[in-house]
Amino acid sequence: MMMSARRKTRQIKVGNIRIGGGAPISVQSMTNSDPLDFEATRAQILALRDAGCDIVRLAIPNAASVQTLARLKDSLPALPLVADIHFDYKLALGALEAGVDKIRINPGNIGDPDRVRTVADAARLRGVPIRIGVNSGSLEKHILAKYGAPTPEALAESALYHASILEACDFRDIAISVKASTVRDMIEANRILAQKTDYPLHLGVTEAGGAHMGSIKSAVGIGTLLAEGIGDTVRVSLTADPVLEVKEGRAILSALDLLEEKQIDVVSCPTCGRTKIDLIPLLSQFEAELDRLSLRNVPVKVAFMGCIVNGPGEAREADIGVAGGDGVGVIFRRGVPMERVKMDEIVPTLIKEICSMKEKQS
Repeated sequence: MMMSARRKTRQIKVGNIRIGGGAPISVQSMTNSDPLDFEATRAQILALRDAGCDIVRLAIPNAASVQTLARLKDSLPALPLVADIHFDYKLALGALEAGVDKIRINPGNIGDPDRVRTVADAARLRGVPIRIGVNSGSLEKHILAKYGAPTPEALAESALYHASILEACDFRDIAISVKASTVRDMIEANRILAQKTDYPLHLGVTEAGGAHMGSIKSAVGIGTLLAEGIGDTVRVSLTADPVLEVKEGRAILSALDLLEEKQIDVVSCPTCGRTKIDLIPLLSQFEAELDRLSLRNVPVKVAFMGCIVNGPGEAREADIGVAGGDGVGVIFRRGVPMERVKMDEIVPTLIKEICSMKEKQS
């Protein structure tokens, strides 16, 4: 696949993470714990961080949750946190005072222009960017009346409308996100924005569904745009554990070779009637060991091949690999056969080799 050059954008800074302007593409997620429960929310944020999340967003529905946010910033000063706010400009001001690193609020929903300017001035004073977030289910009445439905053109126009309100306040430290549950609409809306503005874009398919289908929709929508050079930060939205969102987001970046921190690359055959080893459970066991031993971040290519037709060739291209024989596996290292091992020795042998590579790289 031919990758397009990255779209040139403005750059914003969210805590210690830069978005746009050629910065590495960051992965985001959002907590789903009770925003008043400090301990549960803190634990979830730490789990997201440990999974590789760069930026964490939290819902801030009321003044009490602002107090929780302040405690979280004191407890986790280095991790960029985003306050997700709707309608109430006072919550935005409170989140800024609490030390939040970015706020998500649509200025057109605040109402009074003086309130918008107050938020923009407070954010500018603290060097905090504002993310405009437009979803297909929350378009303005006048835009819906114009287009008749949440079309890609309507989504893009809504985002630019909100941006113009901030621009009128001389505020341009902006990121834009337009999301739809329909993958085609999400892709086209972001293509339109990429042509009409140089603000960094946050990509995601909203309300994508559960872990399986939601990941597929996200991979198609986010992956298509990233391959076209569009997108500066991503969130995979799933009705599932937010940690899975991070893992799937990083997997999308890794598949396109856009992940700054390289991960292990597992190449495995789909199996067929020629397969001579029980490859499916072997691969499951292997991946479970990778997670147990925290080996996902070892930048090596591993080939898991079930027969001698494509196996030796694929194994030859990998750093380490196995090609299945009759109840045994031939272990390769950079194309050179090392040894034959029994079925129950395949995974331990590969893991041992990867651990050895990790030690030499450190």
